[in-house]
Amino acid sequence: MRIATWNVNSLKARLEKVEWWLERAAPDVLLLQETKLADGAAPVMAFEMAGYTLVHHGEGRWNGVAIASRMGAAGVVTNFGDGPVRSWAGGAAVGSGEEDFDPFDEARMVSAVCGGVRVVSLYAPNGRALGTPFYAGKLDWFARVGRWLDETQDPTMPLVLGGDLNVAPADADVWDPEGTHGSTHVSGPERDAFEALLAWGLTDVYRSRHHEPGRYTWWDYRAGNFQRNEGMRIDHLLATAPVATRVVAVEIDREARKGKPLPSDHAPLVMDIDEPGRPFDPGWAGSVERFAARRAAQRG
Repeated sequence: MRIATWNVNSLKARLEKVEWWLERAAPDVLLLQETKLADGAAPVMAFEMAGYTLVHHGEGRWNGVAIASRMGAAGVVTNFGDGPVRSWAGGAAVGSGEEDFDPFDEARMVSAVCGGVRVVSLYAPNGRALGTPFYAGKLDWFARVGRWLDETQDPTMPLVLGGDLNVAPADADVWDPEGTHGSTHVSGPERDAFEALLAWGLTDVYRSRHHEPGRYTWWDYRAGNFQRNEGMRIDHLLATAPVATRVVAVEIDREARKGKPLPSDHAPLVMDIDEPGRPFDPGWAGSVERFAARRAAQRG
């Protein structure tokens, strides 16, 4: 069983790229974030033609999460079971100002049972800047994830939380820990919130198998950051022991961040359970040497 997660940064804009990647990597379950679609606009037929059931939870122009599964999808939960979110309806974004920001009124969580595993697609708030209501809301949102786990889930059961959590858990997950110090994504409280998920009974599957430096899942579009590998590892697959102990491979598909159609600024993160899935070249071979050579030439 192959489970993957990918912040696609607009499913409408990136649909051709997603279809390409489904053929390339053949995941059994793909968790999607930042679809930026209302439920009625979700491309259900395109996924069905590719052999997937699409479960979508969206609000319109912003946020949006989904699960694409070719193993069925049962027991769907959205928004932690707390009820519907508001919709975006033309003109201006609902809830975009500090005075009415509410992370629980946004489409950031969807869950379903696929192939005997409960999977959860999560899109954490960005946080924008320390000391703002957006940052406080981000920490509150992580606390809500923890309460949902405590109240409804069991760490002895097969469970995978995947998505863009907007947290780089350690300095090794950031291209420049010193330069980003004091920013969101790397602050102590955010990292504590991530560690609380692990303490509940989850394993950071990628880090459990990979300790190489310079492996990231997100690079800003601007200023050649991808070419210089100035990124962060902020997309994660977290699994309970019944899943984590069966993982045979985990990889970040850096190649999906390249070329045409226009890629997302995130790369897919993939894990294989029990046996390897369809082979693909993630594009990391020799990358450290290439990045070092480019930096040396720039210093030149």
